[in-house]
Amino acid sequence: MENLISLVNKLQRACTALGDHGDATSLPTLWDSLPSIAVVGGQSSGKSSVLESIVGKDFLPRGSGIVTRRPLVLQLHKIDEGKEYAEFLHLRSKKFYDFVAVRKEISDETDRETGQTKQISSVPIHLSIYSPNVVNLTLVDLPGLTKVAVDGQSESIVQDIENMLRAYIQKPNCIILAISPANQDLATSDAIKMSREVDPIGERTIGVLTKIDLMDKGTDAVDILEGKSYRLKFPWVGVVNRSQQDINKRVDMTSARLKEREYFSNSREYKNLAPRMGSEYLAKMLSKHLEGVIKSRIPGIQSLISKTVADLEAELSHLGKPISSDAGGKLLVIMDICRAFDQIYKEHLNGMRSGGDKIYHVFESRLPTALKKLRFDQQFSMENIKKLITQADGYQPHLIAPEQGYRHIIESSLITIKGPAEASVNAVDIILKELVRKAINETMELKQYPSLRKEVERAANDSLDRMKKESRKATLMLIDMECCYLTADFFRNLPQEFDKGGNPTQSIFDRYNDTYLRRIGEHLDRRIGLSFSF
Repeated sequence: MENLISLVNKLQRACTALGDHGDATSLPTLWDSLPSIAVVGGQSSGKSSVLESIVGKDFLPRGSGIVTRRPLVLQLHKIDEGKEYAEFLHLRSKKFYDFVAVRKEISDETDRETGQTKQISSVPIHLSIYSPNVVNLTLVDLPGLTKVAVDGQSESIVQDIENMLRAYIQKPNCIILAISPANQDLATSDAIKMSREVDPIGERTIGVLTKIDLMDKGTDAVDILEGKSYRLKFPWVGVVNRSQQDINKRVDMTSARLKEREYFSNSREYKNLAPRMGSEYLAKMLSKHLEGVIKSRIPGIQSLISKTVADLEAELSHLGKPISSDAGGKLLVIMDICRAFDQIYKEHLNGMRSGGDKIYHVFESRLPTALKKLRFDQQFSMENIKKLITQADGYQPHLIAPEQGYRHIIESSLITIKGPAEASVNAVDIILKELVRKAINETMELKQYPSLRKEVERAANDSLDRMKKESRKATLMLIDMECCYLTADFFRNLPQEFDKGGNPTQSIFDRYNDTYLRRIGEHLDRRIGLSFSF
């Protein structure tokens, strides 16, 4: 079980290194799911002395006003033997064997974040202490609650501190260590007041009563310690810290703990409560309780970590592989991506993916349907045939067959095909551009590079625009070629002059009878119909 606290310590350090430290603006993250013990108390409540008693070392900055201006994540690691030392997360390669230097580094690191002002910051300082005289435990020392701002502090400092503390202790995985001085009315305790806001039934709050030895004569804290004045789920713990005189005389922690045990053991009021009083009992109880909470939260932590890992892997997959920083490497990546796009586009055209069949439908169905709707009957009407043939003959009627008249009739008929032909070119262009859009969406490598995606789409559409122009030109040229190319065999099959009626000496406008003109129309209709049958 001791390894559980060490594991959570590593996770907390990782969270801090990644910028996740559970401040008020953070979304629910891994930090929020990790059980922790937040130390809450007002100024001069004895909060720093309690922490130093648990650690057994003088290491926290002292002074008037707000001394703790950044959260201090204090991680205690029990070692079997060796000299005790401390490490900071921001100075990983340096070990501190002198705890006076630890105190100075805490002050210096606070000033680095907040400047020389007396402002506060939610960015925590991580301090790990390795000693054979501690229990495995993690505590978060928060700034002390205050009533008024002092010189050099903004007027909002009181509310800012409350908001910071509330952001920590309102999370359901946070254990609240509420420090209250016994020589003040518990009803005015800042720590109890704030813990009650977020934990009204006291199931996450552990009460610690300090300065019991400084209570007025004739008074005691038995009712509080027995839970009669303010009941919590866990029993209250009383501690006796070093006095300022003891601190000035540099009384060591071993002597202070012995003095504390003697006070509770020899005191008539607290003798029965002595086994669960004192800083040593508090440290062991907190360690055991934290281990139990961590154990109960392991499934949730594992689930969150697994989900986070899966989300990150999905994001990395979406972002794609890293590319080289040199121009050649970038060009190679671009070429590979373009080849991937080209392959997907070909698959759409070749039928391996959907879309290519629409092009076949244009030529198989839409174009024949459009051609069948053309009004060739108007071109082959009696009036139009007579008009075109007589105009083509001019002042000199044809002798054998009206070749020029035939040509004019055929040309005027084939020109009507240009409309459906151009419409087919436009339809295919629309389909090809839609396939470009589909292929780009299906090219996963392009999702990593939005600018390249737009450029590939632009280049593909520009190429299709050029090809559309060329295809339209070629299509119309084919129609023009059909208009111009009439073979000798075609004219051999034409109705001969002897089939025409009328008198050559008659007027040029009435020299052909209806039977002859009808045969010309039927012949052309049959020939052109055969050419465009589908």
